[in-house]
Order: sequence, then C-alpha cells, then structure tokens
Amino acid sequence: MNSTRTLELTVGIFIAIGIAALFFLAMHVSNLSQLSQTTGYQVTARFDNIGSLKVRAPVSMAGVRVGRVAAINYDQTHYQAIVTLQIDTAYNRIPTDTFANIFTAGLLGEQYIGLDPGSSEDYLAAGSQIEHTQSALVLEQLIGQFLFNKAGEATTP
Repeated sequence: MNSTRTLELTVGIFIAIGIAALFFLAMHVSNLSQLSQTTGYQVTARFDNIGSLKVRAPVSMAGVRVGRVAAINYDQTHYQAIVTLQIDTAYNRIPTDTFANIFTAGLLGEQYIGLDPGSSEDYLAAGSQIEHTQSALVLEQLIGQFLFNKAGEATTP
C-alpha cells in the first residue's frame, strides 16, 4: 500500500514539472516572459507596411537584441505605420542615419526589426526618428506579382 502511494506521488510530481515546463516554454515563445520594462530611450520609425510585426518584437543590431517594439500606431494623414522602438540604455551610440528593416525569423514567421548602422557621427536620442526604413516583404504580394507576370508572358505571342 505504501509503495503505491509513493508511485502516485512520484507520477504527480513528474506531471507537475512537465506542466510547468510547458508553461515556461509557451511564455518564452510568445515573448510574455520579458514584460519587465527596461530603462532606455524611445525612437520612432515610419513604415509603409509592417506585415505581422507585433508589440514586444525584438529590435536587433548585428544579431544582438538592443531593444523591443514598444508601440505601433497608424498615421491617418500619411497612411503609414508609426513604430515606437524602446532601445536599451546600454546602446546609446546608434548613428542617426541608421536603416530600420523588418525581417522574418524562424519557421513560425516571427517578425523583428533589424537596425543597420550608418556612418553619421551624430547618435539617436530620445524622441528621434529613424528616416531610412524598409517595409516587410509580404509573401502573398510577391506570389501575386509572380503569377501576374507569368500570366502576362503567357498571353504574349
């Protein structure tokens, strides 16, 4: 009777550890584990199309995470998305002529912002705007353009 109780207790502990591991994995994949606000400064960038970029998406330079997307808004006068980037304080020497690109990472298609530094001797500060941006590549648009071009080639003799 005692060995059955020990076995049930061991299985219960094992299942509890498994559920906790799945919970932490889910939090890591959804970026909810890093909700703590780090100190830093905010800069903005305007994009014509942000694809499926989300708030809390990483901002990286040379593969190193330097910040996160803090907010995404829509400018109704210029018809553009305004993305606010929260850059960590440790990275305070980003040139003002930096390029901001939206890239896709991994098999799940998570999008992030990659910063390519320019050569300016002036640096971004709180409230600055990144002028040089490249929007996300939308796979459906690329396929549509390819099919449209192929259809045009087929109709010409």
